[in-house]
Amino acid sequence: MKRLLSSTLVAFILLTGSVFAQETRTISIQEAIQIALENNYQLKQAKNNLDLSEKGIQSEYADFLPSVNASFNGSRRTGQQFISDRFSEGLNPFVDVTSQSISGNVSASIPLFNGFENINSLRQSQQSQISEEESFQRAKEQVIFSTASSYLQVLLDMELLSIREENLENSRKQLEQVQAQVEVGSRPTVDLYDQEALVANDELLLTQQENALKFSKISLVRQLQIDPLGEYEFVVPNIESSVEDTDFENYNLSELIDQALLNRSDLKSALADIRSLELQAQMAKNNLYPSVSASAGISTSYSDQYSLLGESVAFGDQFFDQRINRSLGFSVSIPLFQNWNRMYNIQASEIQLKNSELNLENSRLQVIQEVTQAYNDFTSYQKQMEASEKSLKASERAFETQQERYNVGSSTLIELSQAQANYVQAQSNYTQAMYNLIFQEKLLDYYLGKLSGDTVEF
Repeated sequence: MKRLLSSTLVAFILLTGSVFAQETRTISIQEAIQIALENNYQLKQAKNNLDLSEKGIQSEYADFLPSVNASFNGSRRTGQQFISDRFSEGLNPFVDVTSQSISGNVSASIPLFNGFENINSLRQSQQSQISEEESFQRAKEQVIFSTASSYLQVLLDMELLSIREENLENSRKQLEQVQAQVEVGSRPTVDLYDQEALVANDELLLTQQENALKFSKISLVRQLQIDPLGEYEFVVPNIESSVEDTDFENYNLSELIDQALLNRSDLKSALADIRSLELQAQMAKNNLYPSVSASAGISTSYSDQYSLLGESVAFGDQFFDQRINRSLGFSVSIPLFQNWNRMYNIQASEIQLKNSELNLENSRLQVIQEVTQAYNDFTSYQKQMEASEKSLKASERAFETQQERYNVGSSTLIELSQAQANYVQAQSNYTQAMYNLIFQEKLLDYYLGKLSGDTVEF
């Protein structure tokens, strides 16, 4: 009986778990972007670097405060010591003595002038933080663009699959019609064989498209970094109405380039790096200046061998009164010659600055090229969209006409099959052109540096 109850309980748990495991999760484009922003490991690394730069600024502010150190030492020493009184008395002056001592010290130092190193170092850390902030923003844009692209690919494969399913359904209906006509002798048997081959080919194309959709879904799930074994359903927005409502005539290439040069986060990050290197070069030059620092300290000690007028002194009198030492000092350090190391640091920092300026100029040219290419591709996809729409309408009319002609016996099956293939291809071309246009618009937004999770809508 117990074994039966245990088996029933295990079966119930497994059944319940499988039910919950098969629950389908619906994800929209905005939800997908939000999930990717939360899970992407590269974005998390960029956020960690940003947090570290904030800690660096706090450390630079703390450098303006004095450095304070404290120490406390205790020792016990055993060994022979020379005692002059025993020597004068004719006794052995070397005696084994065990002594105990305690000492303490507190010191503080502060730089009064070090070539403005603290000030420039603080400013350099602030520029580094700006660079990390812009790098983090660019990383977010990259995640958003990659997620939106993968989501668009899933939607495109879903649309193409729908076209393949509709085409297969039409081919099967046509097969039933041809079979009935062959049975009554109004069509030759070869038409039946040709139509069966066409249906088989459409089934193959449908299977291939199903595999393509599965692969694109796997890629999107990997991009979102969620459970790859889960069941997901992706919301299909009204893409066609979105394309129709978008005003594509407002794009101007020169304005787009100016906007990209002004808004791109990677350019802002590179510019902040240049400012940081400028401060680093200035600090290298300032190391040639003298440095001035001030210090203060207090120390005390106790020893059981200490005596005053032949009498031992108590711990409190020694440690808190008689053996206290105080110090106050200033120091000036003048760099005279350090084996040309300082001059080398100056030259190295200046070369790094020049290289960064060259990289920034190259990045600007790269941005101009990216925006120009994206704009040209965008206008090309616009024309493709218009042409594919006209082709779709024409091929649809041609297929309907051939269908009517075939039904009345004035057209061959080959002509009908060719018209059907042209119509399916026109549907695919129109769908791909529509998605390519949307993808290119998002790519243009990415190159302009204005892509955010709130603006990716269809």
